[in-house]
Amino acid sequence: MMVQLDDAMRLSGSRWAVPVLASLAETDGARGAELTHRLGITRTSLARSIEHLTDCGWIARNSDHGHPLRPEYVLTEAGAAVAGHARKLRAAYDRLGLTLEDLSRWSLPIVVALRPKAQRFSELKAELGPATPRAVSLAIKQMIATSLVDRSIVDDFPPTPLYGLTRRGKELAKAL
Repeated sequence: MMVQLDDAMRLSGSRWAVPVLASLAETDGARGAELTHRLGITRTSLARSIEHLTDCGWIARNSDHGHPLRPEYVLTEAGAAVAGHARKLRAAYDRLGLTLEDLSRWSLPIVVALRPKAQRFSELKAELGPATPRAVSLAIKQMIATSLVDRSIVDDFPPTPLYGLTRRGKELAKAL
């Protein structure tokens, strides 16, 4: 199963969504204190991420929580499928030497949108719906700088720039 564009947008809606989902998948759930320690994030950032992931329907509070050894947060059935992709994404980040700072909110949706073929900016922007042109432009520039996307010019009148995935970008797309 491949991640669709709307899931990629929801997955990138929180900076820590991928690491939190991957961590929950590896440990069959976790307590909040465990996650903050393991991921090195603040409680506030974790709370925002958990709220976002709960709204997406991917994690839930464990109804059996109360004992110190029972996890506080667990993956839902829908979350388990997405968490598998989150684990692959985190492994791809490590292989490619990417950090969370290297990717913007729109990076994953852009990778999904460019997965089938290279596109013009206007086509890409139309696919990404709620993203502003500035947000898409900044994300593309950042992705060009990290060698995930390349820009080529089609010799036409007028010349047309096309954006496509590089080898590194395709490797990231495979994780999705």
